Amino acid sequence: MINLFVLQKGRLAQEQVDDRQELLEHHNPIWIDVVDPEEEELQWIKEAFGVSLPELEDLGDLEASARYFEADDGHLHIRTDFILDDDENSRNVRVAFVLTDNILFSIHEQDLPVFRLVRLRARLRPGSVRNAKDVLLDLYSTDAEYSADALEEVYENLEEAGKRVLTHNVTDTDAAGVLETIAKEEDLNGRIRRNVMDTRRALSFLMRSKLLSDEQQEEARQILRDIDSLENHTAFLFDKINFLMDATVGFININQNKIIKIFSVVSVALMPPTLLASIWGMNFDHMPELRSTIGYPFAICMMLVSAFIPLVYFRKKGWMK
Repeated sequence: MINLFVLQKGRLAQEQVDDRQELLEHHNPIWIDVVDPEEEELQWIKEAFGVSLPELEDLGDLEASARYFEADDGHLHIRTDFILDDDENSRNVRVAFVLTDNILFSIHEQDLPVFRLVRLRARLRPGSVRNAKDVLLDLYSTDAEYSADALEEVYENLEEAGKRVLTHNVTDTDAAGVLETIAKEEDLNGRIRRNVMDTRRALSFLMRSKLLSDEQQEEARQILRDIDSLENHTAFLFDKINFLMDATVGFININQNKIIKIFSVVSVALMPPTLLASIWGMNFDHMPELRSTIGYPFAICMMLVSAFIPLVYFRKKGWMK
């Protein structure tokens, strides 16, 4: 799918291109967004604008050091990861940008929330974008905001998990749920950190390329400052995650120790009866059970008393609570 954007009265106007002729008729787009394209659609773009876009399966083949480069034709090529946070799973989606003098081309496998937000804001706020570089910077700025929103959600989920761990006795079922939440939020926090780090590298490349105006350079520096604050938050969240993980594992160990304590108390309480039973079970002639009608009841009572005495002692010490 090819989405073509042109400036109309300072706003981005979106038009979906369904065939080659429609693409050839547009001469002044500033942004062409290609989502999960077919090979035929990539050929249309090459014929209309003379730009060869990479195929989706080639987006992840480049080394990290080769994801930002200027091609022989003078076009800037940038590979950037954008965070996709949904209810089922969170992941980083690779987006390829090709920046020419007047047009920004972007290609990715699925539509992303950041791109939808940029399109919405550009339609509602006249003058927010004026050229292709403004669109690219707006995408990176919105990506930083989207990452901040995702971090706020991580904060809320970890706070709820912390309440479950620290405010009442934690059962094994509660601990399992908390550990699942912690693992999910740790994965999302790591992806956000990777995402903002990748955005930082892309912005640094743009600033070094000397293609940005003074105003755009200042905007890029502001985005970098926002990214710095996000990295501090991700570091804090990693510490919080480690604390909650240690606390949850600690409560699991406490629950296991309680079970082991029960077996320990029972084992110690049964040692005296076991000793008496083993002695009376030797069946010597002078043992009372052989010559007295109350021998066996007496032996049983003695074993019960010998088991009761350790339990009373343990309870007095508070070891049975």
